[in-house]
Amino acid sequence: MTNSDAGALADADVDPAAYRRHRALFQAIQRRKNPRLRRTDITVTDERAVKRAVKAAALGNAMEWFDFGIYSYLAVTIGHVFFPSGNGTVQLLSSFATFAVAFLVRPLGGTFFGPLGDRIGRKKVLALTMILMAVGTFSIGLIPSYAAIGFWSPALLILFRLIQGFSTGGEYGGASTFIAEYAPDKRRGFFGSFLEFGTLAGYIGAAGLVTVLTSVLSDASMISWGWRVPFLVAGPLGLIGLYLRMKLDETPAFENAVRSHAVRSSEAAQRVETATKGEFRRIFAEQWPRLVLCIALVAAYNITDYMLLSYMPTYLTDQLKYSTTHGLVILLATMALLMLIITYIGRLNDRFGRKPLLMAGMTGFFVLSVPSFLLVKQGSLPAVCAGMLMLGLSLVCLLGTMSAALPALFPTEVRYGALSIGYNLSASLFGGTTPLVITALISLTGSDMMPAFYTMAGALVGIVAVACMKETARKPLEGSPPAVATKEEAAELVSARTPEPRF
Repeated sequence: MTNSDAGALADADVDPAAYRRHRALFQAIQRRKNPRLRRTDITVTDERAVKRAVKAAALGNAMEWFDFGIYSYLAVTIGHVFFPSGNGTVQLLSSFATFAVAFLVRPLGGTFFGPLGDRIGRKKVLALTMILMAVGTFSIGLIPSYAAIGFWSPALLILFRLIQGFSTGGEYGGASTFIAEYAPDKRRGFFGSFLEFGTLAGYIGAAGLVTVLTSVLSDASMISWGWRVPFLVAGPLGLIGLYLRMKLDETPAFENAVRSHAVRSSEAAQRVETATKGEFRRIFAEQWPRLVLCIALVAAYNITDYMLLSYMPTYLTDQLKYSTTHGLVILLATMALLMLIITYIGRLNDRFGRKPLLMAGMTGFFVLSVPSFLLVKQGSLPAVCAGMLMLGLSLVCLLGTMSAALPALFPTEVRYGALSIGYNLSASLFGGTTPLVITALISLTGSDMMPAFYTMAGALVGIVAVACMKETARKPLEGSPPAVATKEEAAELVSARTPEPRF
């Protein structure tokens, strides 16, 4: 039996005796299911277009995390401005509760923007999410304090946090899908890592700006007007991001899917309600095992991410009595180091696979969380830096890999919608609630090791999820043709998949 016969037999899943009697029939079925690859079936990517797509997607992600970073790093100040109760713990819990509110509507944003992006295109939806995000963040900087307008102050804060959360519901799924569908198969991890490079850039921008403000201004000035400055910066950033996104073309994978299904824009507009119901059915009825896997991966990823990059400055300040500036400088140094190596992690997962890198990150958090926090609790600068570095190196394995791994879970026709729904449902339950849950656990138990134990629980879920996922590195996205970087690579791929003639 030849290799092709064996492959056909395995794929057909039939009795070997039946296959031998009707070999021609089963080979014809196999050719119908897996037609011969032609040069026109392969997408040859334009590297300049890929870089433009990566830049525009990463900037939007940077802006998203700039916003969340600002809110996290100014949590104590925001508590004083909007929730003047006189009790520091109550103010902090109120501030983090408002932080978590934005995550309650993220699944709604995901269910709205995700399927919309699968119908009308990734580019248009990403431009819309950018506008809403910039408006929400900029508006927070204009809200009068509680002392000026009373109850309406926290009410407006919650309103604009909801707008931010709704827009963010379509951001990560769209941006990661956009990069994944533009990148060549063999470099998807490398280009995808720039999305999380944007995450770190947003956090560093937020932490750097807050550090400068807290160093230069007094506490009274920060509470009076200084806290507004980082939020107002989001306006110009949003205009730049919108300009970059509007200049992009649609992804080759989406255009190929539109051609394959012969769906024109005018027809799509007439079929919105039917298409929405059809996509929801496909996502929840047909894709539910992948959706569950996505939720588990994102839960572990978000708990570890928000614990280190959002909550840690507050932990250093509130629990260990560090100055705000001191804690932010340590985190800035840690994130700067992660930025230097994150694209190398992208190259590594292209070479060795997504699963080994993800497993390394999850295992690192599970094994090293307690030792890291014990070091941080020592209080000396070398010990704190060593503990942060151990956590950071575990996190960068996830940051540099997840943005390539998650879009590959779903086929092209439902990728944006399924990823947005799964990612944001998980993020709302486990991501944005992380600072609130950890603060509440410390308050209830009196143990400042709660962040380590909570992180370990999330990492354990992640270890199981990574063990259950399929390896997708260097493979075409499901539902899309192979994507290569050069015409020569396309020719080699066609040649490699052409069966040798038998005489």
